[in-house]
Amino acid sequence: MSHLVIDGLSMRFRPPGGGTVEALRDINLSLERGELLSVLGPSGCGKTTLLNIVAGFLAPSSGRVVLDGREVRGPGPERGMVFQQGALFEWMSVRDNVGFGPRMKGMGRKDRAQVVDHLLETVGLGGFGGKAVYELSGGMQQRVALARCLANDPEVILMDEPLGALDALTREKMQGLVLKLWRETGKTIVLITHSVEEALLLGARLVVMAPRPGRVHRDYRLPFAGMGASQDLRGVKRDPLFTERREEILSMIWDMEDEIMGRAPGEAVPG
Repeated sequence: MSHLVIDGLSMRFRPPGGGTVEALRDINLSLERGELLSVLGPSGCGKTTLLNIVAGFLAPSSGRVVLDGREVRGPGPERGMVFQQGALFEWMSVRDNVGFGPRMKGMGRKDRAQVVDHLLETVGLGGFGGKAVYELSGGMQQRVALARCLANDPEVILMDEPLGALDALTREKMQGLVLKLWRETGKTIVLITHSVEEALLLGARLVVMAPRPGRVHRDYRLPFAGMGASQDLRGVKRDPLFTERREEILSMIWDMEDEIMGRAPGEAVPG
């Protein structure tokens, strides 16, 4: 049995003004334990809607999500979420943010301190436990968010554009951290991104979604996440296969964007 199954998932919204918006149609995916999946597609293809359904924040119109044989019917500790903005508790210290989940579970202070110390070291924030969240850079706050997610020991980590707000250098460092955590923890990770390059780097498996309604267009198995877990990411980007796949997927996405805008594929943008 697969670890995470998305079975015939469709989602329709009813806006206040009337009518129906079909966000997703018949999504079918199966993930094995420990897979790292990146999901890519043009704006409006339903990537975040899909992630929110897997997280249990939204109920699908039809179909289901099954984790280890149990249907997802709402949020649960076995699924951890990392948002684009860290969604941290600003009034708490870094240490208290990371330890919040274990404290809610009733973990003792000594055990909790050991878990927090280990995770802060893991994400490169050893010595920052006493800092206030607002004292940290954006990249450091995302490290806290990752540590807080891991502190709950979820089976699946869901990441919604977690690196999208970071500058280029910080983003590359954080990409390396995501691969390090994936390799060391063996967690199943589903990551949403708008960046083709990031999707290739972080996706041992990469799904390209088509828009209106959102559906699976292509499903790739890729070597780059495995390579990046033990090699310099810039070296991975220079691999000829990486360049080939990047250009192939970029062309695919641009054709979809042209279709959305009512242009013929490859037609020049006015202005």
